[in-house]
Amino acid sequence: MTSTKTAMPVRTDGLHPVLPQDGLAGTLVGRVWRAGTPAGPAVVALRPEGVFDLSRHFPTMSTLLDTDQPAQAVRSVSGELLCSVDALLDNSKPADRDDAVPWLLAPCDLQVVKAAGVTFASSMIERVIDEQSGGDLSLAQGLRSQVSALIGERLSDIRPGSAQAQALKLLLQEKKLWSQYLEVGIGPDAEVFTKSPVLASVGHGQDIGIRADSAWNNPEPEVVLAVNSRGAIVGATLGNDVNLRDIEGRSALLLGKAKDNNASCAIGPFIRLFDGHFGLDSLRRETVHLQVTGDDGYTLRGINTMTSISRDPLDLVAQTVACHQYPDGFMLFLGTLFAPTEDRDEPGGGFTHKLGDVVTIHSHWLGSLQNRVTHCEAAPPWRFGLRAFIENLADRGLLQGARL
Repeated sequence: MTSTKTAMPVRTDGLHPVLPQDGLAGTLVGRVWRAGTPAGPAVVALRPEGVFDLSRHFPTMSTLLDTDQPAQAVRSVSGELLCSVDALLDNSKPADRDDAVPWLLAPCDLQVVKAAGVTFASSMIERVIDEQSGGDLSLAQGLRSQVSALIGERLSDIRPGSAQAQALKLLLQEKKLWSQYLEVGIGPDAEVFTKSPVLASVGHGQDIGIRADSAWNNPEPEVVLAVNSRGAIVGATLGNDVNLRDIEGRSALLLGKAKDNNASCAIGPFIRLFDGHFGLDSLRRETVHLQVTGDDGYTLRGINTMTSISRDPLDLVAQTVACHQYPDGFMLFLGTLFAPTEDRDEPGGGFTHKLGDVVTIHSHWLGSLQNRVTHCEAAPPWRFGLRAFIENLADRGLLQGARL
């Protein structure tokens, strides 16, 4: 079962719905676009007193995350007050935006955005179905019953790379059911790929894109780790690793076309830094809730329970850094349990996005990330790359004596 009618958490505490359940008790940092001459991105801290620009101390989020103790570093500086937290969050949707008030961007800047795939047993089965169906949605239901009957109950308790996993591999090969997705799901090596170019991710409130030529796609609600240049996990946020099932289903070699498109990667709303009240064990127990609401009145709900992940976050980070260096740090999507199978329109038609869908991803510790679905071709084009970013920092005087 990969989707559920479990209701989204409802706020009864008067706090803004984008905030975590404990409000501003945690160490919350993000990036905003702020007005000025020139305007530009700023690293901020969200505090009960308001939103504070920390850019004079930390010109980039990468700089902040690379300090010895990021949460303590944030608490040690005051910063410049920009606005209230509610004003920032209310202004972070394009409709009726006030350009004089800051709005949220994706909370990462110089970090590479990586993603781990096939890290949950249920979504692993769906990837096998994608492959076996060749991306044809009409074949999915029959294949789902066949594949699940043979391997569905075997996968959830198998440790990747174990002798038990190797024995299952040999059995499935005999039955002609072995798949490249099972290889990375229960084999020794995790799938880790580059999801998005540096600075190309969209933040809370911005449109998220699916390709116009995709007829079978879905959201992927995930926990995203913030990892510094030393390979240390220093915080986390939420992400939507949009999945074009028909394109990847035709061939796994089309992963780049299925995953890396304009506005196809959403991260936010902010990074919650590890401190005395929140750490890796909190994430290991976290439940991520998803809700998709369509203009047609359709609602889909689902959950992603981190206790069901087959590879520990530390293992996924270790495999990411094993043969590569990340001098500016990286963001790492941890994968998802969620893969919707229920019908949206006609029986047997399964789920796929429609334009205008509002996707809300929420968790207790990390708050809510919300984006509206549009076509990649219609989303605002990505123009603000590394050259523009560095020039903007220089024009604002943030590079003088600063360590990026």
